[in-house]
Amino acid sequence: MSKLETKIIRWGILGLGHIAQKFAQDIASVHGAKLYSVASRSPQKASSFANQFHVPVSYGSYELLVKDPLVDAIYIATPHSFHKEHAILCLQHKKAVLCEKPFAMNLEEVEEMISVSKRENTLIMEALWTTFLPHYQYLINFLKNKTFGKVLCLEADFGFKSTHGLDSRVLKKELGGGSLLDIGIYPVFLALSTLGIPKSIEADATFFTNGADSSCEMIFNYDNSKAILKSTFLKKTPTEAIFTCEHGVIKINTMFHQPTTITLLQNGSEEHVDFSAKTFGYNFEIEHFNQLLRDHKKESDLMSFSFSKDLIATLDLIRKKINLNY
Repeated sequence: MSKLETKIIRWGILGLGHIAQKFAQDIASVHGAKLYSVASRSPQKASSFANQFHVPVSYGSYELLVKDPLVDAIYIATPHSFHKEHAILCLQHKKAVLCEKPFAMNLEEVEEMISVSKRENTLIMEALWTTFLPHYQYLINFLKNKTFGKVLCLEADFGFKSTHGLDSRVLKKELGGGSLLDIGIYPVFLALSTLGIPKSIEADATFFTNGADSSCEMIFNYDNSKAILKSTFLKKTPTEAIFTCEHGVIKINTMFHQPTTITLLQNGSEEHVDFSAKTFGYNFEIEHFNQLLRDHKKESDLMSFSFSKDLIATLDLIRKKINLNY
């Protein structure tokens, strides 16, 4: 199919917070995609968002969005604790779902979402956007080729000084707030996607007064390597990922989870690889998802059901070790 013949995928956004704004900006750069409608529980918020991003249709209820026959795909950007409910609502109305990370609150919820997807024969994918970024695909291929040999150690952190109040979505425990699910998921994702499921996990955490985790430190133990991971809302950290290999070091530079650069260090020399992103980076997952829809696929090969289940199961295990219950 030529670019002129590309089927236009009409998107809706369910939940209109900060990430939804970035998604809305990036979808404008994607050929063959149109942001057609948005929905919020607040009609005023939906209308304001639609005006800001030149969206034709806005709804003051999620139910109206999923019932719109012109919508092909829906991006879910509501708080973590609502992902399962909203994903299933979309799937039951035969809307393809791109659901923001974490996919849901626990493995049981993720398995239910996948089960409904299969029953409804409708595509669903976890929106862990890092997977699709050019620098990350470069990293995956570099490690697969074993140019620097095997990975001996991975060190990855994600931290910033939070200015949110304890009643904000980011820190509200009942909404899945806290460092682990909000930002700790990125270092955990990094370890699982490069080193696989660990043989054992060590974890320790600190907590805010409302019970949400303020920081979490993890060690993933493998047969011949380890991953030292950290997330924190208490201070700014480099937020980079360093792979120490047998014959060199691969470093994903600061803000490793979003479009960034990679540095290769070997025998005292450095090589910097720049990927020159012109967007926030959400366009790459949108393009992948659009192609899945055009190919009538019901599951992504890059962000598979199996990987999403492994990811949430690992997060469940970490929560158990630090006694964090929602």
